[in-house]
Amino acid sequence: MYECIINPSSHSGRGGALWKELRARFEATHIPYRVHMTDGPGAAIRTVRALSSEYEKKEEPLRLVILGGDGTLNEAVSGITDFSRVLLGYIPTGSSNDFARGAGLPRDPRALFKPILAGRECRRIDVGRLVYHRQTKTLSRLHDESAENVRHFVVSAGIGFDAAVCEEALSSGTKNFFNRIGLGKLTYGAIAMKHLLGADWIGIEMTIDDGRTIALDHFLFAAMMLEPYEGGGFRFAPDADNRDGFFNICLIGDMSKPRMITSLPLAYLGKHYGLPGIYHYRTQSVRIRTALPMWVHTDGEVVMKSDDIELTCLHQALSLMI
Repeated sequence: MYECIINPSSHSGRGGALWKELRARFEATHIPYRVHMTDGPGAAIRTVRALSSEYEKKEEPLRLVILGGDGTLNEAVSGITDFSRVLLGYIPTGSSNDFARGAGLPRDPRALFKPILAGRECRRIDVGRLVYHRQTKTLSRLHDESAENVRHFVVSAGIGFDAAVCEEALSSGTKNFFNRIGLGKLTYGAIAMKHLLGADWIGIEMTIDDGRTIALDHFLFAAMMLEPYEGGGFRFAPDADNRDGFFNICLIGDMSKPRMITSLPLAYLGKHYGLPGIYHYRTQSVRIRTALPMWVHTDGEVVMKSDDIELTCLHQALSLMI
């Protein structure tokens, strides 16, 4: 049995069209499946959590197929209660597709149908776990319900500027416009420039697993990367490997806004390390405290602001069928 989580509206409807093709493959090969359509923020988390509970009583693993963007994938991963019981297949249909890019998935998502239908483990990847040690009442525009204090992710998590960009992009008319004309990746660049010009500089204290504490009086953002890309192709961690058990952290601060604007294109190319004000760390865990609550994202999904978060890398916790 396959449990298929479908976001039919991803990439302005592309998800629904690809699902019709995959469904035809299931029916042609007589492979049993159930379909679960998402209908808004939090739907995939609730569905996968219910399925995880159901499959606790079964001998077979939970074979999950996620058809959607990075956000749908993030919700599904956050809903898994026992990673050892799951085989996951993913068909990217979003506008940014940072997971697919970083994991080296084929450009044509139809090429993923065959390995998914084979139903076997192809590889294992790391999963990030984020704990909000302090929750605020400031929730994202698309998450107006009470939020839990733990979130999982497979691409990256961030606090500060990059999360603020994601928060606006999630409910932005700009994103819908660019998606319609096939240029969805430009959403993040356009919103990023706006936030750079208006960003507040806040203090940060970051403690990594070797005991070091890094403090900056003014920081823009910290990105904890499992894969090289986030934000629609910005290569913030060129050396990140989603199977090595480590975060690659990109911390940016103590830099003028004009210099940050000129550095942004270099980050897209992965050529930003070594510039003044850009710092790189490799760690299995990190605790971050900021002077004021700031937006936090996991795989581009923003739930709330916080000023105290802790992140841990779960080494090769998730089995993929792709």
